Amino acid sequence: MMAVRVIGVVGPSGVGKDTVMEALAAADARVRLVRRVITRAAGAGGENSVGATEAEFDAFVAQDAFALWWAAHGLLYGVPRDGLAVDDADAVVLVNLSRSILDKARAAFDDFAVLSLTADIPTLAARLAARGRESAKEIEGRLERAASEQPQGADVIEISNDGALEETVARALAALQPVRV
Repeated sequence: MMAVRVIGVVGPSGVGKDTVMEALAAADARVRLVRRVITRAAGAGGENSVGATEAEFDAFVAQDAFALWWAAHGLLYGVPRDGLAVDDADAVVLVNLSRSILDKARAAFDDFAVLSLTADIPTLAARLAARGRESAKEIEGRLERAASEQPQGADVIEISNDGALEETVARALAALQPVRV
């Protein structure tokens, strides 16, 4: 297998990371998605993830099965090494990451960039309420973090996801062109 270009997709809760990632993969065959392993039920909250118990997750860590792993929001998240194995030199792998883990991701992946998705606070609030995964207090906390936590760095590509999904995808694909998509 060859070295792969990894794009960490980040943004506040409710910005539509998974929806945008799936649409990017549908729009361009070179875009591949990595399913994270998370210590919650598979597919919870609409994300196409692999569920694991904490014991199973710990076993994956012990087996060095993750290229990257972290804790956030009371859960454990892992990026499986086997999800990064591709045979296509033009492939780009997208992975949903936490903004707090970006420096570790930069160190873990030789060819890495950040796709930072944004949306205004009313849009985020409506999406969070609609998905029904968080309490009102948790939503309030997520909205406060959304306003203050923006990734920094020369490798950050920022795209607004306030409008139509097709527009977001078109802007993202255009912005990712210099990184082989």
